[in-house]
Amino acid sequence: MTQQLCTIGFDADDTLWHTERFFRLTQDYFAERLRDYTDPVNLMDRLLAAERRNIGHYGYGVKGFTLSMIETAIEITDGKVPAAVIADLLDAGREMLRAPVELLPHARQAVIAARQSHKVLLITKGDLLDQERKLAQSGLGDLFNGVEIISHKTPAAYARIFAHHGGGAPSGAMVGDSMQSDVLPMLHVGGWAVFVPHGTPWALEQATAPVDHPRFHELPDLAGLMPLISRL
Repeated sequence: MTQQLCTIGFDADDTLWHTERFFRLTQDYFAERLRDYTDPVNLMDRLLAAERRNIGHYGYGVKGFTLSMIETAIEITDGKVPAAVIADLLDAGREMLRAPVELLPHARQAVIAARQSHKVLLITKGDLLDQERKLAQSGLGDLFNGVEIISHKTPAAYARIFAHHGGGAPSGAMVGDSMQSDVLPMLHVGGWAVFVPHGTPWALEQATAPVDHPRFHELPDLAGLMPLISRL
């Protein structure tokens, strides 16, 4: 017998509000500042490699991204990167931390509708202060029954969160734009996963969609969330 769905978790970045665009703009600026040292493709490959190495040290978010840009700039110039470029990259990181919060289409309506019949959670990873800032500016903070800002989205993390806030992962659903972080670990612990893709996913968040999994669903946007939830 299928366990009844009682708790819905929402990812934050690029599920409820825009984030990817700010990383893309900053990457373009990074490429412009380093254009005299290497081609953009090589630079982005080196930056991605630095991000991959540094996740375990700095976690996800703007601060780790900024440090990875600086590390890449040092590597790509054999330590000769001008101090002015480092200062500009630090300024770019600070600018990202000041970026306005713009909700994605149907985000507010989806959370309001979900909380009428289910417990709703915000489950996000990244810089604690930055995520708290974005949640406060989003106007959505009072709508959630619980907020979890974690360093990594793992099966163990989802099992703990849904056990604490509801009847466990098998009676929960996770809604998000990352196959790697929002979908696969939630399915691993027996929950539902609703994939809502947005933009071009970060390379480290890409994974193969489990299209044959009975608890996996994909939506083009959040407008279809409650009609789907009503069928689960």
